[in-house]
Amino acid sequence: MDNSVAKNYNVGIVKQRSMFMGKKKNDRNELCWCGSGRKYKKCHRDFDERIDSIKFNYYKGQVRPPQNIINNEKDIDGIRKSGVVNNATLDLMGEMIKPGIDTASLDKAAYEFILSHGGYPASLNYEGFPKSVCISVNDVVCHGIPSPDTILKEGDIVNVDITTILDGYYADASRMYVVGGKTTPEAQRLVDVTKECMNLGIAAAKPWGWLGDISAACGNHAHANGYSVVTALGGHGVGKDYHLEPFVAHVGEKGTGMLLVPGMTLTVEPMINQGKPEVDIDEKDNWTVRTADHKLSAQWEKTILITETGVEIMSS
Repeated sequence: MDNSVAKNYNVGIVKQRSMFMGKKKNDRNELCWCGSGRKYKKCHRDFDERIDSIKFNYYKGQVRPPQNIINNEKDIDGIRKSGVVNNATLDLMGEMIKPGIDTASLDKAAYEFILSHGGYPASLNYEGFPKSVCISVNDVVCHGIPSPDTILKEGDIVNVDITTILDGYYADASRMYVVGGKTTPEAQRLVDVTKECMNLGIAAAKPWGWLGDISAACGNHAHANGYSVVTALGGHGVGKDYHLEPFVAHVGEKGTGMLLVPGMTLTVEPMINQGKPEVDIDEKDNWTVRTADHKLSAQWEKTILITETGVEIMSS
C-alpha cells in the first residue's frame, strides 16, 4: 500500500477528534448519512449513540472511525461480489504457478480473467504501476512488477497480490505460493507462520474492539517465532476506494488505535521478514520493495468486514 495512507492517518487523528466533537447530529427523520436511503432513526441512530457513549483515550490513539468508511448493505454486497472475482483470480494463479513460468504470463492471465468477469484490475496504472497484479518472489516484500524475465523456479516462494474493481467496489487479497510444491524447511516455516499471523490478526478483530488488537496479535506471533515485521507498509481500509483509512499496522498494542465498528472493511496483510524489518525500494522502478538484508519475506492478505457479531471474510 501507499505509505501516504499511514502518514495521512497519523496526521488526521487530531483532525478527526475535532471534527466529531463539533459534528452536527442527524435529525431522527432525516435520511441516514450512510446512504442507505433509510431514515436515520431506523438506520444508524443507535450506532451513533453507542459510539457517543464511548470514552476515547486519545493518549492511546483511540479515535472514532470517520463516517465515509462505514459501508451500508448495498456497499457490502458490492464488495462481496468483487471479492468473488478476486478469489477466483487467485485460484487461477495457483493453478498456473509452476517451475518455468514467467510472471508476465501470470499477469496477462489475471488481467484477462478479471475483465472476462466484468471487473478491472485496480493496480493497473495505479499511480504509474505498469501491471495488473503484484508478484513478489523470495526477498521481494511487495509491489513486485511482473516481467517476462522473472521466471519462477522450484522452491521459490511467491506472493500474488490482486485487487479487483467490480461495479465500483474494491476487494483486495494476496496469497503465498510455493513453486513446485516444495521448498526449504526455513522458507516453508516463514510462509506458514506468516499465514498464522494473519489469521490471528483476523481472529482479534471484534466489533467495538480496537485496531491495535489486530496489530498486537500479528506482531506478537511473528516476534515469538523469531521473525521481524515490516512497519514501513501495512494494511488499509478498502471497499469504496482502493486505499482508505485506517492504516493497519501489524505491530502494536491492544486497546489502541481506531474503534472497530460494524460496516468497516479493511485488509489484514502482515509482511513478515526472515531477517531484519528494514526494506529498500528499487531505484530503477520505484515500486519493488525488497528486504534490505536480502533475506526472505512472506505476506498473506484478506479483506475483512466487521459485522455485528464478528468478522466476515470478503476476499481471500
